[in-house]
Amino acid sequence: MAEKIKDADDRRLESMFHTSPIADDGFSDRIVKRIRRKLYLRRLTLPVAATLGGLLAFKPFTGLINSIYRILLDMPMDFLPSATAYLPSLQLTVTGGLILFVVLMSLSMLED
Repeated sequence: MAEKIKDADDRRLESMFHTSPIADDGFSDRIVKRIRRKLYLRRLTLPVAATLGGLLAFKPFTGLINSIYRILLDMPMDFLPSATAYLPSLQLTVTGGLILFVVLMSLSMLED
């Protein structure tokens, strides 16, 4: 209730800080619109570029993973006999990498 009732001191203080806008023939409004447009474009560019890049790189990336997987299957087990016990599966590794990528991209978008 106290916030709604204004006494003479409050009114005088508000009148001191209240100023009329400076006549600049719309210059400030144009600058603010330009800055907002650039900020909007900057926020939109990174996710769109990441999505398009991911779509373009998906097929070569899966081909690379399949090639590496076939090479690992063709290797004799004598080279890495103990490593197969603790290495995660390919699907788990790719899924974990994609989740890490999405989290990092989300965090970078939060900074803006």
